[in-house]
Amino acid sequence: MSSTPPLSQATGYGVVVGLGFLFAFGMMLTTFVLRRYNNELQTSEVFSTAGRTVKSGLVSSAVVSSWTWAATLLQSSSVAYNYGVSGPFWYASGATVQVILFATLAIELKRKAPNAHTFLEAIRARYGPVTHGVFITFGLMTNVLVTAMLLTGGSAVVTSLTGVPTAAACFLLPVGVVLYTMFGGIKATFLTDYVHTVMILVIIFIFAFTAYATSSVLGSPGAVYDALTAAAERHPVKGNAQGSYLTMKSQEGAIFFVINLVGNFGTVFCDNGYYNKAIAASPVHALPGYIAGGLSWFAIPWLCATTMGLSALALETNPVFPTFPNRMDPADVSAGLVLPNAAVALLGKGGAAATLLLIFMAVTSAMSAELIAVSSIWTYDIYQTYINPGASGRRLIYMSHSSCIVYAIIMASFSTGLHYAGISMGYLYLMMGVIISGAVLPASLTLLWDRQSWAAATFTPPLALSCSLIAWLVTASKEGGSLSVLSTGANNPMLAGNVVSLLAPCIFIPLLSFFPGLRTPKYDWMSMKLIRKGDDSDMAAAAHMDLELVPGQSAQSDHEERMEQHQLERSAKTARYMTISLTLALLVLWPWPMYGSGYIFSKKFFTGWVSVGILWLFCSSMCVGVYPLWEGRHTSSRTFKAIYLDITGKRKPVMHGRATVAEMAEVEETTKEKKGLDTPPEQSVQGQT
Repeated sequence: MSSTPPLSQATGYGVVVGLGFLFAFGMMLTTFVLRRYNNELQTSEVFSTAGRTVKSGLVSSAVVSSWTWAATLLQSSSVAYNYGVSGPFWYASGATVQVILFATLAIELKRKAPNAHTFLEAIRARYGPVTHGVFITFGLMTNVLVTAMLLTGGSAVVTSLTGVPTAAACFLLPVGVVLYTMFGGIKATFLTDYVHTVMILVIIFIFAFTAYATSSVLGSPGAVYDALTAAAERHPVKGNAQGSYLTMKSQEGAIFFVINLVGNFGTVFCDNGYYNKAIAASPVHALPGYIAGGLSWFAIPWLCATTMGLSALALETNPVFPTFPNRMDPADVSAGLVLPNAAVALLGKGGAAATLLLIFMAVTSAMSAELIAVSSIWTYDIYQTYINPGASGRRLIYMSHSSCIVYAIIMASFSTGLHYAGISMGYLYLMMGVIISGAVLPASLTLLWDRQSWAAATFTPPLALSCSLIAWLVTASKEGGSLSVLSTGANNPMLAGNVVSLLAPCIFIPLLSFFPGLRTPKYDWMSMKLIRKGDDSDMAAAAHMDLELVPGQSAQSDHEERMEQHQLERSAKTARYMTISLTLALLVLWPWPMYGSGYIFSKKFFTGWVSVGILWLFCSSMCVGVYPLWEGRHTSSRTFKAIYLDITGKRKPVMHGRATVAEMAEVEETTKEKKGLDTPPEQSVQGQT
């Protein structure tokens, strides 16, 4: 960026601190309304699982929001700047299939461990405390890497746009997130995720229509096309077909695709935040929520990076570009500053403000999911399991709140240290698969394969990590001559480390599962079903409430359990077929023929490419912006009606102990519907207000 930031420090502090407190206040108000009119008490179960009643609309918007990190917008724009049109597509396709594939794992977790709070509980139920400790380590490493990426990328953008010191941004960004997560738990994550997602979609539409329709410096796909053609003549891309930015045939882009694909398996399959959302989903809504969320998310990095990364290339020689007359420094590209530079060039201070808002939304929504993930691991996998097995609901809530605060402070300090050490968001993004992908296969097979042995589950992740670190560092030393941030951050060493990390378990797991003396009998899944919910009777008694009336807390009959299992089995079959077909379409059938042919886009083809991206984002907006409102319309109308009658004094909510509900009849109806078994349109879903 230019030496003078386009926005003032006051604006930076106002957005980072002010918006955070605004969301916290909104969550406090929402929690009060749900408690007063919907009989919802913030128990330990509700804090971590939202009563397991959330519908597909909110699940899909939460998936989109949680997967829209700072890296989603910043790193995808950087690869578009480096490799051209192939970068955004490789980023989007290489990170969409994990969410779609995860739908299968989400269904299996709900089938086999219906009362689990984290996926780590299922691992302990099957393999015991040693294996549990291994996966706690890998799960927390995943959360640390993701949060560090969020804060390093977000703080770099805040600093470049407003001049707020990076260390201050690292410590202030989490403040509002911690507050609203503590007040609302995972429900706060779902509700604020929805708001964040809508705002992110609106800002991306503004960028796209400015670049391709209304901008005085660009203003059409044809103008962008001409500028990219001229840019390729000035500085052709090594490894691209004819050095063009307008081709899918990009050697470095393909290497990034593999790194991206491998690394993101770790950040989905080892991140407890995604399991949290699966656990919180109603049984019939988990599958459609994840499939719709994955497909909706695809358009965000694809269109955002195709717009902003290519706009940066197109406008570099224009005086409106912040670094004119020079090209962007590679360090700034790695730090994620392509998008803010392009936004300033297109929209001036308005573009800077939009980018600041966009990155704030991306950082805070994803960080909220990480806070819930870490607090669940600390509360249920460490504290309740090994420190205080008889912990009351009130004690569990206290532990959840405390861990959110402690984790935020630790991560703010760690991210500040990374900044001063010169470790950027781009470096962390490429490295994460090296560290965590060794746990992907054994974690998945814990829920999918009954023959994986204790030895395979326990020793495979550390063995794969050792192999990946050796492959990464040896390749870096051989190619770079020494080990440094620059040599270890190059594409080939990262590629070696990522691929070895993901594929090494393909050797270790069969070896350790079938080696004589290590082979174990087929697992019957019964110990996972014995996992029990937390005991929140003390909190219900203190509030003078019947725990059965709290959403998600009522006991199921045998018939209801059988119906739920039947629906989950049907969803599991559907998930397998859908994930295979969608994965083939996004990873093979669409991109590789274009790569193999070396086709260079014509102006008409590029215009169509951009148009498809805009239409896809419109579909995403309907799916994660409009549909959740439609799905929750009956709950919302009942709640708003009760609020109106209460405020005007026409009808006070009926008292039930010290807890209140709009009408007891509606509570009974809501309790039945929120089990998610027979789901008429008017069913109530926790959190959809």
